[in-house]
Amino acid sequence: MRAVRFLILMVLAVGIASCGHNKFKTYTGPEVTQIQVYKSRRIMYLMHDHTLLASYRIYLGKNPTGAKHVEGDGKTPEGLYYINRRNPQSSFHLSLGISYPNDKDKAAAEAAGESPGGDIFIHGQARRATRSSDWTAGCIAVPNKDIEDIYAMVRDGTPIFLMP
Repeated sequence: MRAVRFLILMVLAVGIASCGHNKFKTYTGPEVTQIQVYKSRRIMYLMHDHTLLASYRIYLGKNPTGAKHVEGDGKTPEGLYYINRRNPQSSFHLSLGISYPNDKDKAAAEAAGESPGGDIFIHGQARRATRSSDWTAGCIAVPNKDIEDIYAMVRDGTPIFLMP
């Protein structure tokens, strides 16, 4: 009888554990061929060629108007970049790296005697709480449920157009 109870409890424990939330989703739809970010409208589009696959409300750096020029300016870059890395252990749930700074960004910052900064990502929230205003140091933030979809859909090498 004890063995039967133990077995039942183990089956229940495994069943309950499998109901937990998994942040790693699978995507089998059309390839995301580009990301379009419109900073002033606080919107990001995932595109397959000219077809819209998904859109997301975004949050930017604390000083979002204008292009990023130097480290610590609180701005989100503008221009053409690429998704160049992913971090499944991000402090911000999940994150996709953006290839800022490029050679042009580095040269401009160097000419000004400054560092261009780096570590610009599309990421989720530090905690499950949602925020209602721009708060990052220059990244693009979305709710955790959205970064889970984006992380599954977007591949390294995908171009990202960051527009004013």
